[in-house]
Amino acid sequence: MFPTSLPRRNRRSEALRRLSRETSLSADDLILPLFVVPGRDREERIEAMPGVSRWSVDLLPPLVEELCVPAVLLFGVPDADERTSCASAALDPEGLVPQAIRTVKEVRPDLAVITDVCLCGWTDHGHCAILTEDAEVDLAPTLDALAGSALAHAQAGADMVAPSAMMDGQVAAIRSRLDDAGLTDTGVLSYAAKFASGFYGPFREAAHSAPQFGDRSGYQLPPSNRREAIRDALLDEAEGADWLMVKPALPYLDVLAELRAQTRLPIAAYHVSGEYAMLEAAARVGAIDRRRCVLEALLSIKRAGADAIITYYAEEAARWISR
Repeated sequence: MFPTSLPRRNRRSEALRRLSRETSLSADDLILPLFVVPGRDREERIEAMPGVSRWSVDLLPPLVEELCVPAVLLFGVPDADERTSCASAALDPEGLVPQAIRTVKEVRPDLAVITDVCLCGWTDHGHCAILTEDAEVDLAPTLDALAGSALAHAQAGADMVAPSAMMDGQVAAIRSRLDDAGLTDTGVLSYAAKFASGFYGPFREAAHSAPQFGDRSGYQLPPSNRREAIRDALLDEAEGADWLMVKPALPYLDVLAELRAQTRLPIAAYHVSGEYAMLEAAARVGAIDRRRCVLEALLSIKRAGADAIITYYAEEAARWISR
């Protein structure tokens, strides 16, 4: 018998496909990561991430003036001589990231500035925490340093701070420090479900943040554990997070979808460096249609439940979408 229900009726023209579209992607969904370095007139191309560079603060104004996206996520990449065992430079109110925040806000006060808050790039050992003599996480001074770094960013004008160290209690420590300083309007976007992933390799080159020994499996989430990821995220919500994040994005869409069902907070997903590098490599040898596959990847992240996507394609994708 010929079927009476033909789902393809809704797909047979572009107009009908647009009319029945369930998920859409816009420039307003995208956040652009930016790597900031000390000095002047420094643009350092990142070999593992074609098209992505580190920028000195003086080069930020022309970079952000014409951005189509609503937000940037700033990562400070200090020189080696600024890295210490206690990450003291991360707390400097006149340091690299506060300088970058003020510069961006002077040029684009309408742009939301989010800052990564972690210690890995600021420690001489490359871990996200201050360590004991036995190379274990020393939680109390770590939380104090993370809160101090977040405070420096907020005082410089950051709209949101984004703790990424995956330290228990980091959201509560930061929220308390900001509130005590009267910065109650500064938001906290927590890297709430951050996995110990192999997809971070190019980022560690970009940020010079690879650990000098061991790895981060003792504090980042095991890739096998979805329930644990949801538990961690909901604990951060209870501590006062304003946004939650799943990182990486594409390998963890199941986590993203489940978290979307469990919380009413906005959720960001980080389309990370390894995902970017794979798409670039495949496009470079002609294996994929670059634009089509990038937009498909971003749309799949949105479809799984992300309210915002942090991606190195943010500005390029925003211009594609707007055409």
